[in-house]
Amino acid sequence: MNIQDIPAVTIGSVTLSPVLLMSLAAAVVLIPILLALISAHRASRQRADMMEQALRRDEAAEMRLAELLKAQAEMQGRLATMAEVFGSRQAELNQSISQRLDGMTHRLGTTITEQTKSTHDNLRTLQERLAVIDAAQNNIQSLAKDVVGLQAILSNKQTRGAFGQSRMETIVADGLPMGAYEFQSTLSNGSRPDCTIRMPNNSPPLVVDAKFPLEAWNTIRETENPDQKKAAAQQFRRDMEVHIRDISEKYLLAGETQEMAFLFVPSESIFAEIHENFEGIVQKAHRQRVVIVSPSLLMLSIQVIQAVLKDQRMREQAHLIQGEVVRLMEDLGRLDDRTRKLQSHFLAAQKDVEQIITSSDKIAKRGAKIEAMEFQTAGALPPGEEPQAQAVESRSGLLKLRVVDED
Repeated sequence: MNIQDIPAVTIGSVTLSPVLLMSLAAAVVLIPILLALISAHRASRQRADMMEQALRRDEAAEMRLAELLKAQAEMQGRLATMAEVFGSRQAELNQSISQRLDGMTHRLGTTITEQTKSTHDNLRTLQERLAVIDAAQNNIQSLAKDVVGLQAILSNKQTRGAFGQSRMETIVADGLPMGAYEFQSTLSNGSRPDCTIRMPNNSPPLVVDAKFPLEAWNTIRETENPDQKKAAAQQFRRDMEVHIRDISEKYLLAGETQEMAFLFVPSESIFAEIHENFEGIVQKAHRQRVVIVSPSLLMLSIQVIQAVLKDQRMREQAHLIQGEVVRLMEDLGRLDDRTRKLQSHFLAAQKDVEQIITSSDKIAKRGAKIEAMEFQTAGALPPGEEPQAQAVESRSGLLKLRVVDED
């Protein structure tokens, strides 16, 4: 194929001849080869530069290594010197630390001993206080149980009535003898008062009621609202009026009971509050012949009744007392007669004793006279010679008796 056979190429307005096209094709083939040669040359030059740089780096590294070895040798010398210095310093430091530790241990031991002693003293004091606190706590617990029991009693209407009944019965039973009172007796109208007390001179018995209404009163004490407190006060007033009317109608029976009855309030504080804040209730109770009494007033009334009963029993036994007095006077008269007789016997005996004393005095005087008598023999002995024992038994028996009469 000839170059002329290759058609011409037209690009836009430019017409390329076959020769030109061939030249362009050769150029296109040669350019990559040239570029490859150029890049290979550049790579060889880069390798040479890198090797040169590596050599330079090796030389610099050897120089640095030599310097490092030299510095290491110097450092080892310095480290040895520092080790010696540190060793001596460490020994001194250990000795100083040991001394300080010994002193601190001694101080700590002393402090711990003192602290232990103080702790023991504090623990002993604490144990004593805890014992006192335990005793107080036991008392508080027992008191709390009592308060809870009392609260349970006061919260229940029946048990609360039994509580007031029990207090009233205790006061009556302690103040009056057996047979002077009766609990839960039945009247002619079928009602059963809590207690009836027999009066002297065959008078009708006195009725005591212990059923005091406490619901409205507890509401008054517990509430803080003025309106609720006022409503509770009105309710308490109505309950008291109804209860007083019931006592007057059921227990005040003409000829069977006394003309008045007692309404027992089982608390002095409630009794004082009623008389201070509910004077109308007290006045109405008096008009209905019902007397509101507290435990102390009931006890005082019981003592008065007991004194009246005692006076009545003494009046009933007056004739017996008079008879005993008459017999006592008779016995006293007989005792006086016997005493006078005994006195006369004593007087006679006293005269006899005086005569006996006179005779004994005379006998004593005569004995003294006999004791003062002197006995002498007929021949007087020369001075300085002692009388012989046989001189008294001489045959002549010439003895001289000289009686000394002092009268």
